Amino acid sequence: MTSSFDSDSPSNVAEYSVSELSGSIKRTLEQAFEHVRVRGEISGYRGPHSSGHAYFALKDDRARMEAVIWKGTFARLKFRPEEGMEVIATGRVTTFPGSSKYQIVIDSLEPAGAGALMALLEERKRKLAAEGLFDVARKRPLPFMPKVIGVVTSPTGAVIRDILHRIADRFPVHVVVWPVRVQGDGASEEVAAAIRGFNALEGDGPIPRPDVLIVARGGGSLEDLWGFNDEAVVRAAAASGIPLISAVGHETDWTLIDHAADQRAPTPTGAAEMAVPVKADLEAQVANLSARLQASATRQMDHRRHALRALARALPSLDQLLALPRRRFDEAAAGLGRGLQMNTANKRRSFERIAAHLRPELLTTKIREQRRHLIEAMNKAERCVERQVDRRQARVSAADASLRAFPSRLLGQIHRASDRVSGLSARADGAMAAELRRLKGALAAQDRVLQSLSYRNVLQRGFALVRDAAGEPVKQAAAVTPGMALSLEFADGSVSAVAGEEGAPPTPAPKKRSARPVEPTKQGSLF
Repeated sequence: MTSSFDSDSPSNVAEYSVSELSGSIKRTLEQAFEHVRVRGEISGYRGPHSSGHAYFALKDDRARMEAVIWKGTFARLKFRPEEGMEVIATGRVTTFPGSSKYQIVIDSLEPAGAGALMALLEERKRKLAAEGLFDVARKRPLPFMPKVIGVVTSPTGAVIRDILHRIADRFPVHVVVWPVRVQGDGASEEVAAAIRGFNALEGDGPIPRPDVLIVARGGGSLEDLWGFNDEAVVRAAAASGIPLISAVGHETDWTLIDHAADQRAPTPTGAAEMAVPVKADLEAQVANLSARLQASATRQMDHRRHALRALARALPSLDQLLALPRRRFDEAAAGLGRGLQMNTANKRRSFERIAAHLRPELLTTKIREQRRHLIEAMNKAERCVERQVDRRQARVSAADASLRAFPSRLLGQIHRASDRVSGLSARADGAMAAELRRLKGALAAQDRVLQSLSYRNVLQRGFALVRDAAGEPVKQAAAVTPGMALSLEFADGSVSAVAGEEGAPPTPAPKKRSARPVEPTKQGSLF
């Protein structure tokens, strides 16, 4: 701490800067209140900040103080702060010099007694029940004989041993254990993740998908079982597609997962008994049903045998059944000879009656009638053919007359088409000549524009074009270095030159007489 004295000041009281005074207050508070326990109600809690720190306030009916939980401490808390929750905070009091406020930096946080936990539990229960997570209608029955059972519990406690022993005694099935922490930091997250993990398994994967789940933990206090009251655990249990049995604590212990589960077991052992039936009882029941089925089948066979014998006694004998048909057969065989003789006589009389009507005159008359019909049909066919021939001759005559007049009509059409083609040819020649004149004028105009923009016209006015050794134009003096070979192009020709030092006067070169003046190159005409 530094101080200064002013000789003009009436007193010798030390002067402090704002930073010095704030630092002194900060050290005084941290030394005096290095470890305190504060009881109050959480106010203004909105969850952890994006940085992971949590900022809120603790208040009672007369005062309020700011509080902060750093990111590392927040991850180790057994309870998550909630708005309106009464807690006991342990930490140290410090100041924030930037705003001249004091605050408590919390190292641990716990609910203020079981009453606060029960109030929080009831509030959470009402909230989740209002969402329908505890409705009886959504609970599903457990499978009668599951093949695979999934267990979510601690792998080191007595609970898993009791469950495995009870399942092995009653009905040995495949058990898959998902090890989790059932108390302390991160217990609720692990339990929720285990429930979701079992539901995410495929039916044909390397790990079989359970037919029923058991979430189990031994007894404990309300604080010990608090992880199973977490909202994430309850929602995971309610959303589970696999029937779930909750076996948390003893028979008198109730947690929120018990309300969301499909079945609630009083103990972990009770959960194992709910999950599988007793194999010995099933075998005895099957044996009893098998014996009853065999006895029933025996009685049914005896009953059918007696009924068949009674029906057999009521049937007539074979001789009685065949006596009447045999008599009818004998009578029919005896009358068969007489029937054949009578049938032959009847057929002969019918033949004689028909033969009496067959005479040569009848056949001759029939032939004459058929010949007359044939002649009439031939005459009709001849007349039809003659009419067809006449019509075809008329059509041929008309076509012949039309063909004889066709050359004169065709010659007239040819003359008219020739005149039309001549007119079109003349019009095409005129149009082509006009188009060529238009294009020639446009080309001449473009040539004049090209000549006016050519750099050779500039050279005619006394300017020169400077090129380097590669023949590229030199546009700036900075690009010329001493001793550089240059080519100067004038309107009447080109000369070579070497660049001198900057500021040195150029050495006059002897004039060369050209044998004949060089005319600038001009672009010739295309026409």
